[in-house]
Amino acid sequence: MNLLLIRLIVFAVLFFAGLKLYRMYREWKLDREQVAQAGAEGGQMVRCAWCQVHLPEDDALRDKGEWFCSRDHRDKYLEERRDGS
Repeated sequence: MNLLLIRLIVFAVLFFAGLKLYRMYREWKLDREQVAQAGAEGGQMVRCAWCQVHLPEDDALRDKGEWFCSRDHRDKYLEERRDGS
């Protein structure tokens, strides 16, 4: 009888631990889906003409038909084009 009670307690603990892990996984998955949806709403991705890094169009700078991730890269790119021409 004692062994049966121990098995029942172990089974109950494992069941509730599994249930808790499942709930944590489900919350984690929903959070990731929300982040993915928020990222998808950020708009089109563009590439910096200087470093070739992709970034959302809303965060990028546009000058003379080119996209840039920062003012520094824009200035470097335009200086290089001016010196090369």
